[in-house]
Amino acid sequence: MALLLVLVPFVAAAIAYAVPSNRWRPWVLPAGALGHLVLVSRALAGDQLTGLDGLLALDALGKLVLVLVSVLFFVLSIYAPGYLALRRERKNRVFCACLLAALAMMTLVALSHHLGLMWVGMEATTLACGPLLFFNRSPNSTEATWKYLLIGSVGIALALFGSFFLAYASLHAGAEPTLLFDDLLREAPQLSRPWLHAAFVLLLVGYGTKMGLAPMHTWKPDAYGEAPGLVGALLAGGVTSCAYLAILRFYQICRAAGEVDFAREFLIFLGLFSMGLAAVFLVRQRDFKRMLAYSSVEHMGILVLGVGIGGVATFGALLHLINNGLTKGVMFLSAGNIHRAYDSKSTEAVSGAMRRLPLSGSLFLAGFLAITGSPPGGPFLSEFTILNGAITRGAFVVAGLFLLLLVTVFIGMGSTVLSVVQGAPSERAAATDYRDGFLTGAPILVLAGLVLMLGVYIPPPLHRLLHEAVTFLEVQP
Repeated sequence: MALLLVLVPFVAAAIAYAVPSNRWRPWVLPAGALGHLVLVSRALAGDQLTGLDGLLALDALGKLVLVLVSVLFFVLSIYAPGYLALRRERKNRVFCACLLAALAMMTLVALSHHLGLMWVGMEATTLACGPLLFFNRSPNSTEATWKYLLIGSVGIALALFGSFFLAYASLHAGAEPTLLFDDLLREAPQLSRPWLHAAFVLLLVGYGTKMGLAPMHTWKPDAYGEAPGLVGALLAGGVTSCAYLAILRFYQICRAAGEVDFAREFLIFLGLFSMGLAAVFLVRQRDFKRMLAYSSVEHMGILVLGVGIGGVATFGALLHLINNGLTKGVMFLSAGNIHRAYDSKSTEAVSGAMRRLPLSGSLFLAGFLAITGSPPGGPFLSEFTILNGAITRGAFVVAGLFLLLLVTVFIGMGSTVLSVVQGAPSERAAATDYRDGFLTGAPILVLAGLVLMLGVYIPPPLHRLLHEAVTFLEVQP
């Protein structure tokens, strides 16, 4: 069953590549995504899932990430046929195949209990996403693709070194070197402390690059700015979540080794630094898709900050993982529709989006309010939980900085978003005939509904899964 979760989207990718029709090929995406979602639902309902002699296992953290990735990808797969129908000038064979291959590799990352296999899955995800960024085939998208691949390769190389250092921490302590997660947890108290510290720093920087933490975020503005909306949503809600899972794995090893304070100092520093840098670049940002990139940097900071604080803030961070992924889907898809209607992503050329595209413009505004922590959106609840955790632990300076940066981001993003949605439609609006359609509008509504629901009600199965993930992460074996 565990292997099947990886194979189903991979086989669907092969089918998509083999389908000759440019018109019908995109419909393989929702079919493959539905099959994956059904398997994930069955996996959640069953007992512990393992495969490949323990190399694959679905624990509480993996379940949380896998649910987010599968649900988000399914909604994006419904959006894709409508979007690709508008892009008939582009062949979509590689695009469709790479989307499904990315789903397969993200699933592999969520299931991997061998750090080497997880590294392979993360690198394969990077390679699968490269052609997706290149879809527009413009000079800017070419530059963004190369920057994404080169910076990502440096990060993943550092992660590989960190994995080797972690194995050597076992060898240096007189134990058998291993990259199996369960073995490392069991042997954590005996690991060599200097090698463990060096491994954690390398792994945090390596996978932090894939996640987009500052200052390793430099690929994000170009990649998110040039990618199609659904690809930006997949990167911001799916790929970064898998990188976050990798960091949590190594945090858990440090915790089991009694080095939790060492790990938390780095997580809190990088969390606040990422939020601060994002706040600076969000002020007076004229490109609304690059704005979403810096917003992603901010929220990656929030995720590691919550775990760094610990306690109830860990619950808030894991809930924020879900909220951020879904809300980014709302913003990237609606921003993609606005970009399509105006043929521009600059506030100098885009205004009056709520008049030109009532649905997408309104959802873009709603997404902004949610992602900046305004009630009753889901991110408000998760960010408030993190703030409560900081105050409960007596980290008043961290709590104060957290609030200050949230306010700064709200003001910075608000200026850009209001410029886009308010006023009369600009002259660029008349240059295209794009209008919101069912396939390009309904998926955004679904995501927006989920975000609103999570702000007022967390379904019991999700609440239980979040508590299981917190217990798995915070309680030492």
